Amino acid sequence: MAETDTQLTTVSANTYDEDILLELKNVKKYFPIRAGFIKRTVSHVKAVDNVSLTLRKGETFGLVGESGCGKTTTGRLIMRLTDLTSGQIRFDGQDISSFKGSKLRQIRQNMQMVFQDPVASLNSKMMVGHIVDEPKRNFSRKTHKQLQKETQDLLEKVGLRREDYYKYPHEFSGGQRQRIGIARALALNPKLIVADEPVSALDVSIQAQVVNLLKKLQHEFDLTYLFIAHDLSVVKHMSDRIGVMYLGHIVEVADKLAMYEEPLHPYTQALVSAIPNPNPIKKRERIILSGDVPNPVDPPSGCVFHTRCPFVMDKCKQIVPPFKEVRTNRFVACHLHGND
Repeated sequence: MAETDTQLTTVSANTYDEDILLELKNVKKYFPIRAGFIKRTVSHVKAVDNVSLTLRKGETFGLVGESGCGKTTTGRLIMRLTDLTSGQIRFDGQDISSFKGSKLRQIRQNMQMVFQDPVASLNSKMMVGHIVDEPKRNFSRKTHKQLQKETQDLLEKVGLRREDYYKYPHEFSGGQRQRIGIARALALNPKLIVADEPVSALDVSIQAQVVNLLKKLQHEFDLTYLFIAHDLSVVKHMSDRIGVMYLGHIVEVADKLAMYEEPLHPYTQALVSAIPNPNPIKKRERIILSGDVPNPVDPPSGCVFHTRCPFVMDKCKQIVPPFKEVRTNRFVACHLHGND
């Protein structure tokens, strides 16, 4: 495992340049499992295990994978809503891995989050205007009238009306509530927004509107997105680069066109094969994976995907495949692709 950690760090270091806004190196998050009267730790849930990735300024990085693979935990680690078990997170040149208190409060002006559930993420007892301008009130000394005008301008930018300032969340539809959450995330003009499945709780007819709004706001506010989702069709429309997660590991990273036209990792191939194709002439053979996702408390030895992989070899069961660049800007953790 130590050899794999070194290789991951090397890959990340080689891709570093001044345009990188966010960098994760060998990030782990293990949740303890406690039992007995004294709540002794008996095991750990390995939610995120040796994740390394980079986000360039102005890009949208899509993070995909099935439920429980560690996508949301990765987003919460970046936001420092959850402490790391080990590893390093660098944001805009600063190591924020151990930031607490005032340091963490200051850095959060530049990184905000849009949550999956637009109902639970909004305070039902607060007016929309107060929800959106609360971040400004925490960090700004502007007058109430100045904040109100800026907030109403922001509501208009996300497709709401100025008079919505005085309404409450229950008076809006799901899509409108998510627009409120987006407006709140934009209030401090951040550099990074972590969007945790921002459209999965919305009707299909509304999803496209919200995705198009996010793309429009990205150009207007010069934003960088980490876009977490399980719907690969949405990710394809939204992202510049895509990372695929499985059982707490990043198994492949590539530009979106390369990822969808020629996926390299067997798990990515299965995901892409499941995307509905609107062209009846161009049929895609569906890849059905056997078995269930292993228990993250006791993940398989070697490659974590080997229990479901149709191309499994003996060494897959014993040796962890290093995550490395196998083609230009194509990173994959698989023994099938130049990782001998």
